[in-house]
Amino acid sequence: MKLGLSFPQTEIGTDPVVIKDFLQTAEGLGYDFVTFVDHVVGEDAPRGASFANKYTRDYMFHEVMVLMGYAAAVTEKIGLGTAVMILPQRQATLVAKQAAEVDLLSGGRLRLGVGLGWNKVEYDALDMNFSNRAKRFSEQIDLMRQLWSKRVVAYDGDYHKFEAAGINPEPVQKPIPIWIGAMGDPAIRRAARIADGWFMFPRQEPSDEAAEKLSMFRQTAAEAGREPDSIGVNATVFANQGNGAQEWRAVMEQWRAMGANEFTFRTAEADLDGAEAHMKAIREMAEAR
Repeated sequence: MKLGLSFPQTEIGTDPVVIKDFLQTAEGLGYDFVTFVDHVVGEDAPRGASFANKYTRDYMFHEVMVLMGYAAAVTEKIGLGTAVMILPQRQATLVAKQAAEVDLLSGGRLRLGVGLGWNKVEYDALDMNFSNRAKRFSEQIDLMRQLWSKRVVAYDGDYHKFEAAGINPEPVQKPIPIWIGAMGDPAIRRAARIADGWFMFPRQEPSDEAAEKLSMFRQTAAEAGREPDSIGVNATVFANQGNGAQEWRAVMEQWRAMGANEFTFRTAEADLDGAEAHMKAIREMAEAR
């Protein structure tokens, strides 16, 4: 059972030494991976989702690909990933290039988590179409996988068209694993059909509703000719979901019984004050493993 961390970038600050200490501590404690949340810009006033107040201009988010390049340089073995990158607000070929570079520099430790996103202002700021993001999403994934796996690609899709071209340097992993973050039913079904794994909505509790979504995911995967047990399913446990590791582990056990096969421990948005409080929490969780 894999256990990883969501990097608390909004709270941890901008000091490179503190960032390095957190990442190296996580690696030393034996965590399997660390993931990074992606937002390019934030609105002055929240709108667009019930949790939008956590993603305004006043909340800091490092640029994920640059941050993972730094993380690759200061760690040796811990997995690195986005959870999740808002893929349709970016150019797929450029993301493929950036991801290949991070995978190369990290020695094949990258997992690219992608999703549709909900914040229209980010799409507007990046001059990308918000309304057709779902239609473009699957094609973007197909294109990136081809670019990672083939010397040259000639692509003739609905949204991407170019003659034979390829990326160099190539990634270590061919292709890089792609996980999809999904909370709505259509997105969950899409993840079941094409993703290497599913990042469940992190704020979801291990409830009957969640069990229904897990059942739908497995059924859709089977209908697509896939073995459901071979697909990763990641559930999140927040540091404020209980008082200490025993209660955090109890939440994880609920998720495991429902079908999750790996977990992300998230100290962000858990009312922890300062980097040392985040470090204390990840130590406590690791010691109970």
